[in-house]
Amino acid sequence: MTDIEKLKHLLRHWIEHNKAHEKTYSEWASKTETLGEKELSGILRQIADESRKLEGLFKKAMEMI
Repeated sequence: MTDIEKLKHLLRHWIEHNKAHEKTYSEWASKTETLGEKELSGILRQIADESRKLEGLFKKAMEMI
């Protein structure tokens, strides 16, 4: 397997891993909002948003291979 093939495999893995994390961040944002922790919830939502942006960058990298 070449390094490019390894990278392609890693990128696929990172995309899925990142999606799972984004889902968890969003779930905790909802939970903390319910608990009245609005500021914390907002930060977790920002983290989830940034994770979605990372997914786009991972996909761009995949397209380049």
